[in-house]
Amino acid sequence: MPTEFAHDKIVPDQQSTLHKKEQVAEMFNNIAGKYDFLNRFLSGGIDIIWRKKAIQQLKALQPQTILDVATGTADVALMTYARLKPQKIIGIDISEGMLNLGKQKIEKAGLSNNIILQQGDSEHIDFEDNSFDAITVSFGVRNFENLLKGLREMHRVLKPGGKIVILEFSKPRWKPFQMIYNLYLSIIAPAFAQLFSKNKKAYKYLNNSVRAFPEGKQFLTIMHEAGFTQTYLKPLSLGICTIYCGSK
Repeated sequence: MPTEFAHDKIVPDQQSTLHKKEQVAEMFNNIAGKYDFLNRFLSGGIDIIWRKKAIQQLKALQPQTILDVATGTADVALMTYARLKPQKIIGIDISEGMLNLGKQKIEKAGLSNNIILQQGDSEHIDFEDNSFDAITVSFGVRNFENLLKGLREMHRVLKPGGKIVILEFSKPRWKPFQMIYNLYLSIIAPAFAQLFSKNKKAYKYLNNSVRAFPEGKQFLTIMHEAGFTQTYLKPLSLGICTIYCGSK
């Protein structure tokens, strides 16, 4: 199993001298103000359904301490609290701009004692071994600079018997739909993103990173390499998105 994958080298700006995680942090800082709006607009709101289906994978476990990696503006953290009512959710992200918006949303919801956001790197998680009952990652693993290292870190801080739920974009298998999807992701989404956020580059990066990401059974194999067991996947919306789950 290689320690590097093609998507690890996909960066927002090929001309930049910054490392991938630094570029990703800068990119999300720049689009933070429009991020939630663009998610809803470009997905037609279906991303909310995807997130809810991912959180549903934890219902039987009823975790009380949850780590939300690449938490962004805390969408999944807030939805997880609303649906599962754990004692505590900690969200980490490398983008200060996204975290600031997430903190505002959490404060507005009156959940500052239940959901705590902090700057953090998925490849160097600042918590002890076996700290969390569950881990969630929503559209974040593509942005890891080293995918296997990030997965191993999440496995380290997960308690034995705990579960990880990863939600990530994938490529549809049905050929006619695949053509429409490719057109949308490569041309239409970046054009609309530039119209609203003046940052076309961010959605070009989305397209490139989705194309390079090791999805499906290949990703489950990588999860096994990182130490996870009882892995399974659930394709959503004709394969546009996939839920990946594993246990420790």
